[in-house]
Amino acid sequence: MNWIILIIAGLFEVGFATCLGKAKLSTGLTATYWYTGFAVCLTISMLLLIKATQTLPIGTAYAVWTGIGAVGTVLMGIIFFKEPADFWRLFFITTLIASIVGLKAVSS
Repeated sequence: MNWIILIIAGLFEVGFATCLGKAKLSTGLTATYWYTGFAVCLTISMLLLIKATQTLPIGTAYAVWTGIGAVGTVLMGIIFFKEPADFWRLFFITTLIASIVGLKAVSS
């Protein structure tokens, strides 16, 4: 169950990074909404990470959490912020995903 909580925490990390990116591109009240979304996603992500680390090793949990956040944020950047999706960028994202799966496989 804590692996599922950790995955959800990682998805909320993607949410707070995406909100931060959208807020940067916005002004006025719209930016305030995005910053509010950032704060909410950040809080939920941290609380879920704390919950997951109660039974999972901290090093593994943190690496998986940041990995999910990094992969998800890069994908959101490619999809929504028109960031480049060249071969090497996708290659290294793939190796990061393989590393996350490997950490899960060798963790108890």
